[in-house]
Amino acid sequence: MSDPQETLFSFPCSFPIKAMGLANRGLESAVIEIVRRHAPGFDETAVSLRPSRGGKWISVTVTIEAHGKPQLDAIYRELTAHELVIWAL
Repeated sequence: MSDPQETLFSFPCSFPIKAMGLANRGLESAVIEIVRRHAPGFDETAVSLRPSRGGKWISVTVTIEAHGKPQLDAIYRELTAHELVIWAL
């Protein structure tokens, strides 16, 4: 159980992570690779892709079983540092 003052979430919990970037086949694999490092064994069927209406952008959403704020912070740090990721939510 996490400290309630540290976060509003109660861990472990199901947590969606979304990364967006230019429509590029490498974005999906980069996001999966990063998430896999921090959440080994996550269900790869829990990955969804959504292209923008014009097709220029794509979002990759991965739902993981999050075990704490440090894990989520590490994922977001690595995602936002990656050259293919424009936004991470």
